[in-house]
Amino acid sequence: MHARLSQTLVAFTVELDNTFEQQMAEAGYPGAFLSLSVWANLMQFFTGEFITVRELAKKALASESAIKHQLGCLERWRYILLQPGKRPGWGSGRGIRADWQIRLTPRGSAACGIWPPLLDTIERRWEKRLGAEEFTALREALVNMADQLDLELPDALPSGIEIAKTFPPRTSGSTAGLPLPTLLSRLLLAFRIEFDRESPVSLDLCANTLRVLSEAPIRESEIPLLTGASPETSGLGWQIKPCIIVEPGPSGTRGKLVRLSAKGLMVHRMYPPLIATIEKRWEEKFGEKRVASLRESLQALFDRHTENGSLIAEGLAPAPGTVRAGKSTPALGRRDIGSAAQKRMRDLVKQTEAFVHDPAASLPHYPLWDMNRGFGP
Repeated sequence: MHARLSQTLVAFTVELDNTFEQQMAEAGYPGAFLSLSVWANLMQFFTGEFITVRELAKKALASESAIKHQLGCLERWRYILLQPGKRPGWGSGRGIRADWQIRLTPRGSAACGIWPPLLDTIERRWEKRLGAEEFTALREALVNMADQLDLELPDALPSGIEIAKTFPPRTSGSTAGLPLPTLLSRLLLAFRIEFDRESPVSLDLCANTLRVLSEAPIRESEIPLLTGASPETSGLGWQIKPCIIVEPGPSGTRGKLVRLSAKGLMVHRMYPPLIATIEKRWEEKFGEKRVASLRESLQALFDRHTENGSLIAEGLAPAPGTVRAGKSTPALGRRDIGSAAQKRMRDLVKQTEAFVHDPAASLPHYPLWDMNRGFGP
């Protein structure tokens, strides 16, 4: 079930991000490749003239260190201003302090004006595409379970690897009025918290890179397409190094080969039964009927087809003029189109083609937000 929660969240996010990029270009800010997670995690709280870093971290239910990293990016990309700051440099490069004030730039104000109505627009698209009855059933299934969560969770999955060790007890009321991606995110985060308590390796790594590896070596370059994640987030970082063995490719070829180590094999074998155990535990906690209803509603999104293919894939097809459609734009915060931006565009096009061709097989089993993609998938 966690895989379908993830894939549904990523599908919604990609569709919304593409439309956001279009509307920002129409507002005079082309190349604004910023993702929904930034709105839900941070920018929705910029409601007044300013807010301090400390206040923002509290509202976002995030650590100050995680907030500072994202704020440094947003300032470098010219969506916010951080004050005061007398030393040269951008964002985290000059040591952001908790009492610094955050203000929106005109670009940031434009973005904050687009996101709220856009969330409703994409939900209405889904309702029309999938059918009012099916869409209502999905929302009700999500609300019925989200209302029973006992932790106060953020409105979006945190970006990067940092997940708070503890969240406060839940005090908020019904979740019925929350956007669809928030409902999906909270249930998925609750599942991850439970999984991470019992696994030596976190869910984001188990559900993606470790899931697609085995004792047989594969090329490192194949991992992004197999996981549905970006090359950066599915890379061989320090967190996953104990679980893999990296070897040089065959003589005369470029790239590396990757296979599971003894620890990786152990984690790989442990992953499916632990998932099944947690799902069984959720049936006892939330009720078998509620869990079955959610599972069926999520699966229905991927089962419904027309002669043109999967209904959920219709929203994944990018409109002309977007990066996912092959539009070359400068990297965030840049004025020129460099080689890194060109490669990222090609990676996004390849990823999007896979999503559209077979969403169920290609969308990631846990979302990995990439800073280089505006904290998007």
